[in-house]
Amino acid sequence: MAVLVALGAFLMTLVGGWAAHRVTDRRHLVLGLAGGLMLGVVGLELLPESLEAAGAEVYGVPAALLLFVAGFLLAHLVERLLAHRQAAHGAEESDGRTPEVGLTAAAAMVGHSAMDGVAIGAAFQVGGGMGAAVAVAVVAHDFADGFNTYTLTRVYGNARRRALTMLFADAAAPVAGAASTLFLTIPQPLLGGYLGLFGGVLLYLAAAEILPEAHHEHPARSTLLCTIAGVLFIWLVVGAAH
Repeated sequence: MAVLVALGAFLMTLVGGWAAHRVTDRRHLVLGLAGGLMLGVVGLELLPESLEAAGAEVYGVPAALLLFVAGFLLAHLVERLLAHRQAAHGAEESDGRTPEVGLTAAAAMVGHSAMDGVAIGAAFQVGGGMGAAVAVAVVAHDFADGFNTYTLTRVYGNARRRALTMLFADAAAPVAGAASTLFLTIPQPLLGGYLGLFGGVLLYLAAAEILPEAHHEHPARSTLLCTIAGVLFIWLVVGAAH
């Protein structure tokens, strides 16, 4: 059952990527929506789940929050290092952005999608009701994952072929993750720590890259509304799952 549900996530991810690909003349709206989706996933899903799963504290602070901050700083460090390396080699950037950052971010999305599949499998091991609730959340927000994976890859200047490759990898990841639960079980604290770390990375990309880019050339009210709509969509998904 878990693998069958993951196939639904596979299709939903492709639909999200297709939507991002088809919108070309409204790029600022695409980026605004992507930023809202990413913000919603971090604040309404990843952080609560990571705090619940990784309950341990380190010097009075939840480990999940420390990893969240570490993920944010790690994303910033990686971007700065890649930009510095490219400038040192005299390479031209696409609109001032390094393609490697987009690929790294997309790879992180693939890893997150694989963990989505693991979450589906683990939930079904607990019970059918739990599995169904997690499946609803994962399948619904995998539209956002596909949308974001394609957008993140393209916004940093990568070719469409690379973006499509990362999109298909992101779509296949939940299926592989769900299948892996037939053979292993990931400790809950480790899973929570990963979610916290990934949440920090995703927040950096949304707040420092995607949203500023969306409002740079088109500071329109419609862009802001798309961002709000993205957050509200994730809120509805999380609420429906609970």
